[in-house]
Amino acid sequence: MAERRAFAQKISRTVAAEVRKQIAGQYGGSPQLFKNLNVGTTSSNTVPLTEAVEPVDFEEYLTTHPPIVESGPLRDLIEFPPDDIEVIYTPRECRTVVPAVPEEGDTDTHVRDCVRSYTEDWAIVNRKYHKLGTGFNPNTLDKQKERQKGLPKQVFEADEMPDSSSYQDDQDDLKRRSMSIDDTPRGSWACSIFDLKNSLPDPLLPHLLDRAPNEEIDRHNEDQRNASRHREVFALHPALDEEEPIERHCVPEVPKEHFGQRLLVKCLSLKFEIEIEPIFASLALYDVKEKRKISENFFFDLNSEQIKGMLRPHIQTAAISTLARSAIFSITYPSQDIFLVIKLEKVLQQGDIGECAEPYMVFKESDASKNKEKLEKLRSQSEQFCQRLGRYRMPFAWTAIHLMNIVNSAGSLERDTELEMSLSERKGSWSERRNSSIMGRRSLERTTSGDESCSLTGFRPATLTITNFFKQEGDRLSDEDLFKFLADMRRPSSVLRRLRPITAQLKLDISPAPENPHYCLTPDLLQVKPYPDSRVRPTREILEFPARDVYVPNTTYRYTKTALV
Repeated sequence: MAERRAFAQKISRTVAAEVRKQIAGQYGGSPQLFKNLNVGTTSSNTVPLTEAVEPVDFEEYLTTHPPIVESGPLRDLIEFPPDDIEVIYTPRECRTVVPAVPEEGDTDTHVRDCVRSYTEDWAIVNRKYHKLGTGFNPNTLDKQKERQKGLPKQVFEADEMPDSSSYQDDQDDLKRRSMSIDDTPRGSWACSIFDLKNSLPDPLLPHLLDRAPNEEIDRHNEDQRNASRHREVFALHPALDEEEPIERHCVPEVPKEHFGQRLLVKCLSLKFEIEIEPIFASLALYDVKEKRKISENFFFDLNSEQIKGMLRPHIQTAAISTLARSAIFSITYPSQDIFLVIKLEKVLQQGDIGECAEPYMVFKESDASKNKEKLEKLRSQSEQFCQRLGRYRMPFAWTAIHLMNIVNSAGSLERDTELEMSLSERKGSWSERRNSSIMGRRSLERTTSGDESCSLTGFRPATLTITNFFKQEGDRLSDEDLFKFLADMRRPSSVLRRLRPITAQLKLDISPAPENPHYCLTPDLLQVKPYPDSRVRPTREILEFPARDVYVPNTTYRYTKTALV
């Protein structure tokens, strides 16, 4: 037997079978063997699958197992700073006298918590060290523009386009210089001498060979670098493209209720040739391009007290909100395609709409004495219908106003502006006239240019007098037919000439809405601050249906109240 070497004697010669036997003795054999041995037996330490296991308390675990951090100068960079987060509670601004919340009752706890979110104060979280994190980028676009103000524009020779005249002069000068060396071989000694004589000398460098200490040279160079030096030179360089972009969250503003450009419409008067029954009117905004209704209806009543008395058996007490004759419309996306549609209704009565509207197209105010008996008969019939069917309405007539044309026309006229609108039967389009005691009357053709400004905040108030309405041709004016008629109003068309007009006189006052109007009601009929007297006729805010989505959080609770009409 050969003799073992010294290093081989120290190597363990444990057999693999002995290793497997040792592990089987420690861990109870293979999993399959362990499973077969425990069949039919139960252990007190076994947890059944149906029993819920309590999760680990994460906060308690962190308290009992603090992270092991070695003390040193960089320990503050590893630990979370205790004074980083600061929570400030800011009172929520409520623009109404009473907060818009539902009435308290037997509601669910979750519902009450949701409602409380509309009235609780704002909790603002300020991060003191947010600017030191990787998610903070101080080089915003606005700051970049602010830094670049006052900087001279860097123009290089490669960026300059040569002037044609100067370029031609340089070419002629070059030709004159090279005339005398046409016969000289290129690259010869004579050609080099000629080029050297005709070249311009470089500017001399003063004090180039003067002896100066290095400290003085460094100081002189430093002064030249700091002269007219921007204080944030490296911040002017645009940010490099990141291979793995980091999501950066900007600090959000305090949420507030969304409002578009606000327009105030005051309904002054509504008169017909004959006055025999109550007439009710409503206003709404429509967008022809989007083919959408962009506001709710504003109903107003301009009837006299004598005419209102015909409906007294059906209306005992009227809510103060039903007496409003002024409305504030909000328009988030103003455009040249917005129309203010006015619809008229009357008390439901027997007969076709054409028969009910015939007296308004036949009788004139000047012939009231001649047709006195017929008018009395019509008035008595209206009283009977009001007593029997005073709660029900039927469509009567309608008209529309191209809103941006009114705004543009009013903006180019004086402040005391009165526009009269009528239907021109010859052209089939709308026209505007301004009545003034000094300048007389002149007509203005309507324009619908898309290049005009669509701002509703800077025009002068204007008073409109609408003298014609379209008779309702069917039981119901569908939105599809209405959008066709509105599109035809912008251009001469024969479609509108087929509609029979009803002579009337409706006066409206259109102006930009003030910032804090008095005696104003929200779409939920809540009083808006300031509201000094609850007995004054209010102004209604009309709910907007934006043509496109508006991405703002819901900060107010909205509900509906039923009012007597």
